Amino acid sequence: MSVLVTLLGYLGLGAAAGTMAGLFGVGGGLIIVPVLVFAFGLQNIPSDITMHLAVGTSLATIVVTGASSALGHFRKGSIHRSWFLALLPGLMLGAIGGVFIAGNLSGTVLGTLFGIFVLLLAAKMVFGLSPRPGALVPGKFSMLVAGGVVGAISALFGIGGGAMTVPWLSRCGATMTQAVGTSAACGLPIAAVGAITFIIMGWGNPLLPAWATGFVMWPAFFAIVLTSVPFARVGVRLAHVLSARVLRLCFALLLTVVGLRFVLA
Repeated sequence: MSVLVTLLGYLGLGAAAGTMAGLFGVGGGLIIVPVLVFAFGLQNIPSDITMHLAVGTSLATIVVTGASSALGHFRKGSIHRSWFLALLPGLMLGAIGGVFIAGNLSGTVLGTLFGIFVLLLAAKMVFGLSPRPGALVPGKFSMLVAGGVVGAISALFGIGGGAMTVPWLSRCGATMTQAVGTSAACGLPIAAVGAITFIIMGWGNPLLPAWATGFVMWPAFFAIVLTSVPFARVGVRLAHVLSARVLRLCFALLLTVVGLRFVLA
C-alpha cells in the first residue's frame, strides 16, 4: 500500500468517524479502532500489535477531538465541576490500569473483548437498556470506583467513556445537559493518560512500524484529527434530518456487524 493511499485512507477514516460521532452522538473510538485494525492489517503490520496500536492511536485522537467538545460545554456551564473532580482520580488510575491490562493481553484476546463490548452496546441501543434517572447522592468512594471502572474500560478499548459516564451521572441526579457536558470533560483525562501510557507500554517494541511512537501511529493520528472535527458538524446536520429511531437502529446494526467481526475473527 502506497503512502498516498494510506494517508487518504486515514483522512477518510477521520471523516467517517467525525460524521458518525455527530450523527449518532457517540465518540469516534468505536469507529476508529476497528477501521484502524483493518488498515494496519493491509499495511502488513504484525497482528500481535495491530489492536494495541489502534487503541492507543484512537485515545490520542480523542485528546484533540474531545477537547473541542469539552471546551464548548465548559463555556456553556454544563460541566458539574465537583462531580468531575470527584471522578478524576479514578478516571486517571483506571486509565493506567486499563492500558496495563491491554498490554498483558494478546491482540486476539483484546480484539475479542472489544467485539463483546461493542455487541453489548448494540444490545443496549436496540432495547433501550439504561439506568433510570434518579437522585442518588454519590459519595467520594463511589465516585472513585465509578471513575476507575469507566477509565479502565475506556482505555482498554480506546473510547471516550460517554456510554458509561452519562448513565452514571444521570443516575446521580444530573440533568442530561450536565451528564453529557461532564462526560465530555471526563473523556480528556482518560484519553490523555491512556495515550501516554500506551506510548510508554509500547516503547521500543521491535514490531512497531515507522512513524509510530509506542502504540500511537502518528500519520493516522494527524489525518484523523484533521478531518474528524469538521465532519462532525456534517453528522450533526444529518442527525436533525433523520429519524432518531432509525439512527439508533442503524448504528446498532453497524455495531453488531463490527462486534461479530471481532468475536468471530
